[in-house]
Amino acid sequence: MQQAKDTSKLEKLAKELETASAQEQLKLTQLQKAQDLLKQKGPQSSVSDILAICGDTLGEVLDKREGHTVTDKNIFRQHAAKFEKEFLEDMDSLGCRRPDVMTRVSEYMTEIVEYIQTIMGNKMAYESNGSVHFDTQAFREAGHTYGKLNPWAVGSAALAADDPDTRQGNGEKRHPTDFALWKAAKPGEPSWDSPWGQGRPGWHIECSAMASRIIGARLDIHSGGEDLRFPHHDNELAQAEAHYHGCGCQQWVNYFLHTGHLSIEGLKMSKSLKNFVTIREALETDYSWRQLRLMFALSPWDRPMQYGQQAADEMQAKEALFKNFFQNVAVVMRRHSTAHTSKWAEDGQEAALAKRIQAAQQRVHEALLDNLNSKAALDALLDLVKDTNKYLADRQGHPQGPPAQPFLVRKAAAYVTRILRVFGISTAATDQLGFGGEAGAAAASADGSAKYLDAFALFRDTVRSMAKGNKSSGDILAACDRIRDETMLELGVRLEDRGDESVWKLEDPDVLRQEQEAKQQAAAEQKYKKAIMAHSKKQAVGSDIMPLMSQ
Repeated sequence: MQQAKDTSKLEKLAKELETASAQEQLKLTQLQKAQDLLKQKGPQSSVSDILAICGDTLGEVLDKREGHTVTDKNIFRQHAAKFEKEFLEDMDSLGCRRPDVMTRVSEYMTEIVEYIQTIMGNKMAYESNGSVHFDTQAFREAGHTYGKLNPWAVGSAALAADDPDTRQGNGEKRHPTDFALWKAAKPGEPSWDSPWGQGRPGWHIECSAMASRIIGARLDIHSGGEDLRFPHHDNELAQAEAHYHGCGCQQWVNYFLHTGHLSIEGLKMSKSLKNFVTIREALETDYSWRQLRLMFALSPWDRPMQYGQQAADEMQAKEALFKNFFQNVAVVMRRHSTAHTSKWAEDGQEAALAKRIQAAQQRVHEALLDNLNSKAALDALLDLVKDTNKYLADRQGHPQGPPAQPFLVRKAAAYVTRILRVFGISTAATDQLGFGGEAGAAAASADGSAKYLDAFALFRDTVRSMAKGNKSSGDILAACDRIRDETMLELGVRLEDRGDESVWKLEDPDVLRQEQEAKQQAAAEQKYKKAIMAHSKKQAVGSDIMPLMSQ
């Protein structure tokens, strides 16, 4: 048993060393790349060029050299305000709801100082050289458990090195696992008055104090990244239990949700490694906001997630699958008539689809009960979409057979919309189907113009039928195709041929243009290949004739 524990510990250490080595290699590569770029620019480089290439590195050097000269608190506040504004804008762009409360540490200094004083009054913190440290030994002796979330990490040198409030320095701490609640002022850092002199809060205490001020003595759900288990969240717990010790508090948080890291090329995305992609960059290059939310929902929330072009391509395909499904259902609903039979056919396809809808609902319910498994829930929706599309294709592929039942397929679409709305992927109103937003506005607009678009589609069907009966009327067919590929494209209308009839769907004109360009490029490549093959055959025939002529 002990041997197994030792092996597990060694494996963890080996993994930590492997990751640390990869991180340092990445940093070295980035520095070498910056150095090469500076050499290419030469001595005439402008200030903006230099900052663009190595601004972060220069910032670190200048901070160490001149940081102590910064004394104006407004500088720190303005810096934070800039990123606070960008954060809220980014969350809006992703469709995230605004928080009920936004806390700023600088506005809760009185509450933080009082929180620390209560912990000291409960004999679980001590003052040392103008700083205040949490006493982990006294905390244990008072009947509490330190390191609940990650017991093996308590005392870990690697993790402690990442936490400036846990490092032992200047002999101020009584025990190596003690950590700072209040830190004495240093040059270049903002500071506030306190009973222990000028200083600032430690990294962990601000969260416990502000959350307690807003929510109280018990939190139901607390979230954060996997890397915050220890020391940050464990220290939050310890501080809060020590603060509420007189109330018998042994559990400040009921549930912790620790999310997996977002990785690029196998390494955690982080500012320190400079391997991060901002939300704005992602939205400007590879993803729409809906595709990003799809990517997050299709990844287990508590597991690492890879970011890259492959994921972007997959999300674009899944978004298109959902969009095409909603459009197919809209076509069926639009074409429904009271003249059509509403009785389910004897072949059992409607009964089978109804069972698949029920099965999908059960799968989604069970998935969300199973550790909020959003990936399994969305997989169930995707399977239902494919089943419904298959049903529609079969019904529409046999015009003389039973019609597709609009209320049944609407039920499937309504359920898919409802769950996508839960995940924030759809913004549709409760009485709408689909993604909502621009798509919903387009659908609403379609209600008023449907009869004109239907009349045009019918006209096109008639012209095509006439041309098919007279082979010399190819120009008429070409004209129909021009309307489909040019006129309607610019109007944002997709016309699809289905046997002897056409259906229309509203689409973003840019999407239609991209599809058309891809088709034209594929056709040009095919034409080029045929020309090459014809040329090769001609040369082969010529080479066969030449020996005969010489004979």
